[in-house]
Amino acid sequence: MVTVGAVTIDGVQRKRANRLLLAARRSRARARLLSRLVLLGPPGAGKGTQAEVLERKFGICHLSTGEILRDVAAGNGLPQTSALKSALRYMRRGELVPDATILELVRERRDCLHAHQGFALDGFPRTLPQARALNRLLLQEGLTLDAALEFSLPMEQVIKRLSGRRICPNGHGVYHLKARPPKVDEQCDRCGAKLVRREDDRPEVVRARMNAYEKSTRPLIAFYKEQGLLITIKAQGKPNEVFTRTVNALKRNL
Repeated sequence: MVTVGAVTIDGVQRKRANRLLLAARRSRARARLLSRLVLLGPPGAGKGTQAEVLERKFGICHLSTGEILRDVAAGNGLPQTSALKSALRYMRRGELVPDATILELVRERRDCLHAHQGFALDGFPRTLPQARALNRLLLQEGLTLDAALEFSLPMEQVIKRLSGRRICPNGHGVYHLKARPPKVDEQCDRCGAKLVRREDDRPEVVRARMNAYEKSTRPLIAFYKEQGLLITIKAQGKPNEVFTRTVNALKRNL
């Protein structure tokens, strides 16, 4: 039993309040067709690909913290905000960018958070403290999440996918040698640069990343499940097949 001011809230009342809040979220989401989403899943599960298609098909704003950091590292001419400058300093020292800086990068893109068709956060949050910080930020902005999409993929398929992944060194796209090849072999469709393989896409590194992902994400999955926001989607198959599952799952649950 919890006491707030002079009002005592027991477990039954708290569950009822959560159900009412979830129903209100889903009503708003249906009115927008799509919604405010967090995309979860292991490396190579296709979160970025699905976010790009959601953006292209429905106008949902795709916000990828990983892409922002890669653009910073590549010097791709992003406006030099205080958060970007801070992130660059950490990256130049070979250090992880701390949660507070990542959160500020998201906050600086509040236009995306307030996009009419909603947003898809890709790569953030990754941990339970980040998820709680995101909730506080959204509360400050007068917003709530509608769903957390978990793209599920077995480890061996993750390794298979990532071993064929290539990226543009100028931040212009992500490709796969079999599933999503460039028009010209090993060249970026947009700028013609030679595609490169990320060091962390090598099989031995992928296994270590998967172990770290499962350890850090397990409590995050439980956090969103407890809030009634978690939707799990099988990420096997071609991108268009996964996209169909994603849209159908959103329609069923929102």
